[in-house]
Amino acid sequence: MDLVSYNIQYGKGRDNQIDLDRIVSEVSGADVIALQEVERFWPRSGMADQVEELSDRLNNYYWVYGPGVDVHLPNSPTELNQRCQFGNMILSKSPVLFSRHHLLPKRGSTGPTSIQRSAVEATIDLGETRVRITSVHLTHLSSETRMPQVEKLLEIQQKAVFEGAPVSGDIGVLNMPEQFVDQHVPTHAVLMGDFNAQPDSPEYTAIVGPVSDYGGRISSPDGFMDAWTAAGNDRLLGHTSDVNDVPAVLDYCFISSSLRSHIVSCRVDNEASGSDHFPLWLKLDL
Repeated sequence: MDLVSYNIQYGKGRDNQIDLDRIVSEVSGADVIALQEVERFWPRSGMADQVEELSDRLNNYYWVYGPGVDVHLPNSPTELNQRCQFGNMILSKSPVLFSRHHLLPKRGSTGPTSIQRSAVEATIDLGETRVRITSVHLTHLSSETRMPQVEKLLEIQQKAVFEGAPVSGDIGVLNMPEQFVDQHVPTHAVLMGDFNAQPDSPEYTAIVGPVSDYGGRISSPDGFMDAWTAAGNDRLLGHTSDVNDVPAVLDYCFISSSLRSHIVSCRVDNEASGSDHFPLWLKLDL
């Protein structure tokens, strides 16, 4: 099973050209695609509905979309209720049984631009097993504003089974189809996306656990591990973007501890040019 995470910067590549066909070619072959910075009806991207365009181009995938930013577009030439949206998308070759959209904690700002960030979660049916995949984009502002968002993601993981499926219990009164009878929420989970935090940050440590004096990370059994290092890679390598023109690791695939024995490989496609980030690929044997 091949998964890829890609902050596509609304399709704007390193040549400053917006080209969704290039994005599609760079994620081609993946079984699950987690995208960030997908937008709808923004002037800077030509008023395109990128959700529709990507789903049309990748028309053999099931998909879900969750906007963090959702604001009214005044003076729309086409619709009364035109919405400017900016958020995350998941596409899967296997059915998405149900999804949830999580708005992450946000701090207002009178200075630097503060954007509502979110995480869209999809429970994917792989036949004999299920996995919750979440496409994540944390704030760029500061470590202090990211930490509450990380804490929210960890809380979501810890409460996932307790909270259950979006519709659970006696669903007969809702006249739901029979396929909704199975309300199993899996503990297997993958967080993929742009975390805007480097490996030496408090946010990274909060997700994967502190380093022990005796070696290794103290990872929680119901928490997450970094798939990059679990696959045997050096955490200081594998940059996925840059900060002030200095190569930086900002994108990650964090897997639940229950998946640690299923990792085959993890790699960065640093030949991609469709965004200011590189795609991060994870192969799992499920």
